[in-house]
Amino acid sequence: MKKIFLFLLFTSFFYSGFAQEIPRFNPDTIKTITLDSAVNIKAERLNIETFINRVVNDTSFYQSFRDMKRYSFIAENRIFSYDKKNKVDGKIYRKIRHNNAGQYKMEYLVKEESGNLYKKNGKYQLYTIEMFDYIFMNAYNTDFVPNAPTGDGKGGTNESYKNKLKTLIFNPGRPVKVPFIGSKTEIFSANMRQYYDYGFTSGTYLDSIPVYRFKVSVKPDLSKWTKDGLMIKELVTIFDKRNFNILGRYVDMKYSNMLFDFDVQMNIEMGYFGDDKLPTKITYQGNWDYPFKKEERASFLIVHKDYKLEKDK
Repeated sequence: MKKIFLFLLFTSFFYSGFAQEIPRFNPDTIKTITLDSAVNIKAERLNIETFINRVVNDTSFYQSFRDMKRYSFIAENRIFSYDKKNKVDGKIYRKIRHNNAGQYKMEYLVKEESGNLYKKNGKYQLYTIEMFDYIFMNAYNTDFVPNAPTGDGKGGTNESYKNKLKTLIFNPGRPVKVPFIGSKTEIFSANMRQYYDYGFTSGTYLDSIPVYRFKVSVKPDLSKWTKDGLMIKELVTIFDKRNFNILGRYVDMKYSNMLFDFDVQMNIEMGYFGDDKLPTKITYQGNWDYPFKKEERASFLIVHKDYKLEKDK
């Protein structure tokens, strides 16, 4: 059971943001995309299958994360936990220099913590925050280290779940073998298409980059029972019009059964640095209710900036 919970935490961690679904404090107030009033679809000579094929077959989004290993950069992390009334009861702020010049080094420039964050044994109260450290703080992995070995999914539980996560995030729509979730991730399959609307609009990203926003959302006229059985409520992908690079991805997921109840949104945004496309902002908003565990409510804002290419990488 714990394995399922950890995987679902992994699943939610690479997604939140264009829409604020959970009514509480939102650390992300930066608007990065402005939509045009209409798109002339015939003139653009595009169709829904064009976008679906790009989403399913793209490899550049994952490569952008791997390309960080060739850069030094500053990361600012804001983490918030909440009580049952959605009032902030814990805060973490970290400003970190990730130095990839020579041997990798991580230097805390600022580290501030307050509120109800830790158990008596020194571990975090919430699995959510523990997973944040696992993924973004380099506490247990080598995600920022150049030439780190990649796993094949057979190197233990964590490595297996990380590889399943990569499929879900970087190739959404493909099946992921997870107990109690099954084929619910296959939103582009022939069976699942009857439940979703697919569409795209034109817009501007970061005030200057012309983009398409491809949106997959649950059909509004479905019965409540059918809607409740669909895990992915919305998936949005932002494409650069000039080269069809993926510059952003947002997902809204909500699901409930006898074993767990979750409501999460997450968003990833990219920016150009020289010839590379690199992550610039990741936001998360999520509620978790899991048997025999304290209900978890948390949000994150992660900003990466001041990328500097290290020539020897």
